[in-house]
Amino acid sequence: MKRRPSIATYVALVGIVALALAMLGRVTAQDWRTASQEPVGLAPDPAVTPEPVVQVYAARVIGWRGVFGVHTWIAVKPAAAAEYTVYEVIGWRLRWQDTALTIRERAPDARWFGAAPELVADKRGPGVADLIARIDHAAHAYPWAGEYTTWPGPNSNTFTAWVLRAVPELEADLPPTAIGKDYAGIKLIGSAPSGRGIQFSLFGLAGFTASGVEGLEVNLLGLSFGVNPFDPSLKLPLVGRVGPARSFSASQASAAVASEPAL
Repeated sequence: MKRRPSIATYVALVGIVALALAMLGRVTAQDWRTASQEPVGLAPDPAVTPEPVVQVYAARVIGWRGVFGVHTWIAVKPAAAAEYTVYEVIGWRLRWQDTALTIRERAPDARWFGAAPELVADKRGPGVADLIARIDHAAHAYPWAGEYTTWPGPNSNTFTAWVLRAVPELEADLPPTAIGKDYAGIKLIGSAPSGRGIQFSLFGLAGFTASGVEGLEVNLLGLSFGVNPFDPSLKLPLVGRVGPARSFSASQASAAVASEPAL
């Protein structure tokens, strides 16, 4: 006898469709040419912050792709520097140059074509100067600077994860909507995107992550599901991280630098 889908199944499907449509309307109702790129106040003012700073950000991408994913980047400010330097990969730059890697001075917490950024990691103080040097080295060693594929990667989130793996002291837990963070080329087993723990990834299309930073994640066709008991939250496709707001302590910087990378 053929079983009929339960009412709960119908409700779940309707809810998912409604959520997708609502998010589609939210992320597509803007023109990239006029969308705001103003800072939102998450970065300390360099004029009154002499200590070195590293921050990691994520923001919904523009257009229909914003329903599913975010764009991520890393911002650094060396000690006594007057400006932040932002490291990111921007795919459309390949239209007129041979690299998508972009290193430039800009507001670290600027809206990404209208979308407010989320602060993913924040390190400051003693020892952070060394992290900044290692970030710069890892960025220049990124192997897919001349490639860009929205799904499953390599893309902007693949770049951010590449750098984070090289600097695990940042302890950055990229949101589940950072599609491409699990892409590692032909390498099937390695560290999680944070650089801690372990990850199995089949070309970014399927995989499993277990880490003291990310918790447990399952990747299915580039969509991540998971739970993080260390930073209590659920991780869901489309929705992203669900849980209390992240908290950051500048005093953690020294301890993080002193710790050994865990594999």
